[in-house]
Amino acid sequence: MTTHKIVTSPIGVLTLVALDGVLTSVRLGPPPVPAGGGTPYGMAAEDGFEDIERQLTEYFEGTRCCFAVDTNPQGTEFQRRVWEQVAGIGYGSTASYKELAVQLGDAAKARSVGAALAHNPLNLVVPTHRVVGSRGALTGYSGGVDAKRYLLDMEQAPQTEQLRRTCRRADSVPA
Repeated sequence: MTTHKIVTSPIGVLTLVALDGVLTSVRLGPPPVPAGGGTPYGMAAEDGFEDIERQLTEYFEGTRCCFAVDTNPQGTEFQRRVWEQVAGIGYGSTASYKELAVQLGDAAKARSVGAALAHNPLNLVVPTHRVVGSRGALTGYSGGVDAKRYLLDMEQAPQTEQLRRTCRRADSVPA
């Protein structure tokens, strides 16, 4: 059964979606309301999202650099490969669309990488905000450029320096 929960964050409303208890989506903004009413994200639920809610709170407080939740994002094989590469971009770091395309074996696929990122259902968990233009420009983000700037600035804030060092040494959450 698909369920969802709407939570607030410093970058606005987030819609968390799960299928049979496994996180499938972290969307920026409220769920769309189809013409006939209801939501494409199943019924609203208060329970079942405690772990991701706690981790999101820790992330926005600057005490968590990566997420450890079961996920099942839906996408093509190429999209999944792109999302996997993006998941490897460390807290406080960035990579360009072209760099990701090169890592995937074809520098000419930078636009395809951008298209795959536009379909990333797991915003923040798969940190697409860390992908920038080749000259560092803040291009494209489903939450808007202001949200992207906020997230990148938050990850560079002086109080998160220790967290950045810890997260670069080990791809884990500090104790």
